[in-house]
Amino acid sequence: MKRTAIKAAKEAGKIILHYYSKNVNATSKGNTYDLVTEADLAAENKIISIIKNKFPGHSLLTEESGEETHKSDYCWVIDPLDGTNNFYHKFPMFCISIALYKKGKPLIGVVFDPLKKELFYAEKNEGAFLNNKKINVSSVNKLSKSLLVLGFYYERGLLMRKSLDQMEKFFYENVHGIRRTGSAALDLCYTACGRFDGYWELKLNPWDFAAGSLILMEAGGRITDVQGKRYSLMMKNVAASNGKIHKQMIKILNE
Repeated sequence: MKRTAIKAAKEAGKIILHYYSKNVNATSKGNTYDLVTEADLAAENKIISIIKNKFPGHSLLTEESGEETHKSDYCWVIDPLDGTNNFYHKFPMFCISIALYKKGKPLIGVVFDPLKKELFYAEKNEGAFLNNKKINVSSVNKLSKSLLVLGFYYERGLLMRKSLDQMEKFFYENVHGIRRTGSAALDLCYTACGRFDGYWELKLNPWDFAAGSLILMEAGGRITDVQGKRYSLMMKNVAASNGKIHKQMIKILNE
């Protein structure tokens, strides 16, 4: 199953790089800044084809096609192009995210950055890896020594204001900095390998964090909702960290 996920991610990566060299067409999904491109659709079709060929009875949950349910304990959760806006504007921060869940629990997570050729992957209880090298979260144990990353939901009203207020509170804790990359899956993977120490974002969808969450947990990190409640694929507001600053983050996020 892991090999199938990796193969699907790499094949989708080839498609995405093909479109990256062109001027792609984009349409909006509900608002003018939530985009879908030809690359999203072509990559998703390739991933689904590879998975269906190997596991025709498994269920699917994908960003562009929605849900395809079968009488199976297994469900693949797919984002064919996480960071579509970055991709469209030729900002080199995007990836493919593929996860396999069994009865709602993560089994496999694969995140592939085709530009940097960085393949993050994890299997339950087997550790997390970047290009075959085992990775671990950072050892930072104070917010004042941390580098954080956040994401913004497309809604430009109350949720945006809330995220900005939270960001301001973290700056008052003297964090080293706060970044915004535009790819939730990569934010989680970068936290998993120690490039970031913590991450939070409001109003995510399952495909945004399904793979990255397992990679983070297998690297020794922690992920909950922003209230500190137990991880669930259906949660919307996510807080993730190296585990050592998690309680500090949750406190700030709920002030």
